[in-house]
Amino acid sequence: MIALSARGCWTHFFQAPRDGATAQQVEIVVDPVLGARLPIFVDLPRVSRRVVLAFGVATLSTSISKVSCAAVPSAAVLTPLDMDDLRRITAYLNGIYTMTARFRQFSGGGTATGSLWMARPGRMRFEYDPPSPILLIADRFYVYYVDKQLAQMSKVGLKSTPAWFLLRDPINFDDLLIKRFERGANTLAITVVEPAEPDNGSLTMVFSSQPLALRQWTIVDQQRKTTTVSISNVQFGVALDPGLFVYQDPFTAGRRQSQP
Repeated sequence: MIALSARGCWTHFFQAPRDGATAQQVEIVVDPVLGARLPIFVDLPRVSRRVVLAFGVATLSTSISKVSCAAVPSAAVLTPLDMDDLRRITAYLNGIYTMTARFRQFSGGGTATGSLWMARPGRMRFEYDPPSPILLIADRFYVYYVDKQLAQMSKVGLKSTPAWFLLRDPINFDDLLIKRFERGANTLAITVVEPAEPDNGSLTMVFSSQPLALRQWTIVDQQRKTTTVSISNVQFGVALDPGLFVYQDPFTAGRRQSQP
């Protein structure tokens, strides 16, 4: 099954045996913000219709879809003005070391909101507003995906997610393929892909041009699902508690209390 879950993530469910025991349900979460594929083992009785049906979107499939190999896309031809703006964008992004903002996420007809904190290099926190139980934390090495409602956590290497581009230090475009560079009414949009693995998806960043400011980004994942995150109430250079970016197991106490 492929569905947009109540958590705002594209998920794939299939049956897989573990250790010769009764088959378990394995959930592959394609995180909409970070573009990462996160495997989570979930006990079958705990999976409800509420988890796999949300925002009125559900599609049936017998297995995880395979993404066909595609040719490496051609690079955009940049004009001298484009190159000047690319240098402006690079300098702007490298000047961001801490940031807080509100975000609004659009994915598959669903909308979610929340707050984010970022501290370069490598640290970020996305906390979704209720009723979403999702929390995402990047701690320089991993991205932790926490479902507080299901008491589930999974993690993936930070460098394997598109978020790494915005969190690394320094930020540059030298090792990426610039697929598109577009201009609008006081906007600049740049789309990049990994040249070695173009099928992994793309990241598009949209900036206001005057003054230059990041406004939103769009991730197209391996299954060609599109998620857009727009930000507002942005503040830069604020002092942030390092504890915001440290994953601490919130389920330990509950598990300890449930033990005989």
